[in-house]
Amino acid sequence: MILLFFLLAGFSIGCEKDDICAEDVTTPRLVITFLNITDRTSLKPVNNLEVRGVGMADSLAVFNGASTISIPLKTGSDFTEYSFELFSNNPDFLNADLIRFNYIRNEIFVSRACGYKTLFTFDENAPFLLTDSAPPSTFWIKEITIEQSDIVNENETHVNIYY
Repeated sequence: MILLFFLLAGFSIGCEKDDICAEDVTTPRLVITFLNITDRTSLKPVNNLEVRGVGMADSLAVFNGASTISIPLKTGSDFTEYSFELFSNNPDFLNADLIRFNYIRNEIFVSRACGYKTLFTFDENAPFLLTDSAPPSTFWIKEITIEQSDIVNENETHVNIYY
């Protein structure tokens, strides 16, 4: 009986008080806000926008009426490439612009229950590269600006896309 007591006490000492991870201790996603190119302070919601990882068959999401989106960055690579595919009312018309986000990763230990999370800092020399799909079309994305170079939470916009 005493041996059982010491075994249970030993296991309880080894456990953390709370084995549930809160959302704010996870790897943050990249927050992108869409703005009007002619009125740079006005939000401009996107419609029929499909975001797909380059080389991936399935899309990450389709956005309708969203002026801000959040997308994940790769934690095992120093860049992530996405195709931002804008569809019109004509289902045969697709305008896809490709963005490669370049960053430095910083992996930090959160806790035994939560493990590690990755924080990102945009590469200061080349934070992104905007290219067009093949076959080339006109760019629907007119300009990209970095608003916050450190991606440590999802409470603020990191990138503005003007169109």
